[in-house]
Amino acid sequence: MIFIRSLLFNFLALIANILFFTLLIPALLLPYSKYMPYIGKNWMRMTLWLFRHIIGVKHEVRGRENIPASGGYIVAAKHQSAWETMAVAYEFPYPTWILKRELMWVPVFGWHLKKTEQIPINRGKRSKVMRDMNDCAHERINQGRQVMIFPEGTRRPIGAPPEYKSGISHVYAELNVQCIPVAHNAGLCWPKRGFIKYPGKIIMEILPSIPAGLDKRIFFERVQQDIETASNRLILEGQHFQATL
Repeated sequence: MIFIRSLLFNFLALIANILFFTLLIPALLLPYSKYMPYIGKNWMRMTLWLFRHIIGVKHEVRGRENIPASGGYIVAAKHQSAWETMAVAYEFPYPTWILKRELMWVPVFGWHLKKTEQIPINRGKRSKVMRDMNDCAHERINQGRQVMIFPEGTRRPIGAPPEYKSGISHVYAELNVQCIPVAHNAGLCWPKRGFIKYPGKIIMEILPSIPAGLDKRIFFERVQQDIETASNRLILEGQHFQATL
């Protein structure tokens, strides 16, 4: 049954996403201010709905009171699966991801990424990459948007030791804004590169803000400790829930 549900979800999600972005090509003519809230988040809602109901996953978000009322800031999230690329951004009003430039080249989907003014990274000379990323991130912050980043850079399987990159501390120091850490246990139900998806309970926790202005080393240690401590706790809670199914 798990295999059948996984097959059905992967098939329907693929077809739904192709149809969604193809039919909404005319929306590329709309200004960003009207485009993102109604179209981008409806895509996230659609995919997460399919995942929740086909796979059989409960979904809980804690700590919404820690989301700032307005303004631009950094959101640093644990990266275990594809789930959080949608679910984390869905919780914030005007998100913009720091992502690989190659995603912009994907037909149709990449056009929408470009329209929503994400922050692409060209994996070339490090100094130029950082300079271009910082310039783009400053612009997004000044627009009152939330700069979303995975501090580990790539998805990490459940149980794997964390591998936080120093880039998060450079972005934090450069932008000089608060950072909202986000922990979750999504890898239990949607594993890294996993065709098979598992029923269970995904819990996402939006943690208290880390204020601007901390020393880079202190910030780096704190953001990792905050995210990892909470994520490990949520993984144990999710494993206990799955054991009762």
